[in-house]
Amino acid sequence: MEIKNKKLAALWQFVKFGLVGAFNTVLNYAIYTFCYYVFNTGEQLANLVGFLISVLSAFLLQSKFVFRQDENAEKRVWWKVLIKTYISYSITGLFLTALLLWLWIDVIRLGDHLGGVCEWLAGYGFEFAPKDLAASLAPLLNMVITIPLNFIINKFWAYRQKKKPKEE
Repeated sequence: MEIKNKKLAALWQFVKFGLVGAFNTVLNYAIYTFCYYVFNTGEQLANLVGFLISVLSAFLLQSKFVFRQDENAEKRVWWKVLIKTYISYSITGLFLTALLLWLWIDVIRLGDHLGGVCEWLAGYGFEFAPKDLAASLAPLLNMVITIPLNFIINKFWAYRQKKKPKEE
């Protein structure tokens, strides 16, 4: 019975991580899109601004709802967890997404393959240049890769707690 409960608890933790992640993904994407279209920042700066704000949100929500303190383990130091969270998301959410944005937009030239989609959308009143549509879709493609990596890094490194030393 204990194994089943542990599996259920692990599944529930992943679901909560997914819900927090979904919120932060929407937040990041909204900030990215706002910066890109309203402030004309370009993909990389829009990505950076979205990253900085959404990681802070992720830290706050994950600390409260996903990776709660284990009272039987050493207490976490909040600022160390925040730094680790920024480091882990820097690897997956900033460095990797910047690399993937470059790959989708400049190497694979995703926009070159979206002309038909742009024409189809135009038929419904949505006007996109292929490069702009590619810039809008690329972060969504990135999530397929980065979300599972984020969970693993956060669970086993950023929010990991050391066991308390046994009292003798």
